[in-house]
Amino acid sequence: MPRFMGFVRMEENIGTPPQSLFEAMDAHIGERAADGRFVDGGGLYGTEDAVNFVVRGGEVSRVDGPYAEAKEIVGGWSIMEYATVEDAVADMQVFAELHATHWPEVTVVSTLRQISTGPEAPGD
Repeated sequence: MPRFMGFVRMEENIGTPPQSLFEAMDAHIGERAADGRFVDGGGLYGTEDAVNFVVRGGEVSRVDGPYAEAKEIVGGWSIMEYATVEDAVADMQVFAELHATHWPEVTVVSTLRQISTGPEAPGD
């Protein structure tokens, strides 16, 4: 069954999500974990302790956070399994709608990407 990675991008330091979003997400994830669609996932801390390794011109350099120039950060991630790409897209829309309903004052970008298992094309 195809696997997908979902992640949420948002501005850093926008405050704590409302309790109603936590509760809605618990129910949403719980249903998907029970039927096997949700494999793993979680929230991420801010960039204050993040470390990037930049490869440029054959050289590796380390850059420690926080990153003042960052407009958005990845705030959470998930690994999910769906029978079809269409099922994955439809469920990611439900996930995005939870944020729109419970935290409408922030801008959140929910992204869905299929996980590659080799040289095949997406959707195979």
